[in-house]
Amino acid sequence: MRAYMLPAAIILSIGAGSLAMAATTTDGVIKSLDMKTNTITLADGTAYTLPKGFKDPGLKVGEKVAVVWDLKGGVYEATAVSIVKS
Repeated sequence: MRAYMLPAAIILSIGAGSLAMAATTTDGVIKSLDMKTNTITLADGTAYTLPKGFKDPGLKVGEKVAVVWDLKGGVYEATAVSIVKS
């Protein structure tokens, strides 16, 4: 039984690490919003592509948001955008 514990712990730690790095969350203020092209740009200049079928929770320019994203092929793909209440 003990012989299996160390390899199992190593496998679980590697798997958990890759899951944790799969998505990143960034907080920022909306600089521009274009629902025709499904993009949102934050004040720092980073543009995120919104997913198809994105349901706008009432986003507005100047609003603080949290963007959950993945970097795929040099494109920041948002998986979720939520309004941050102050």
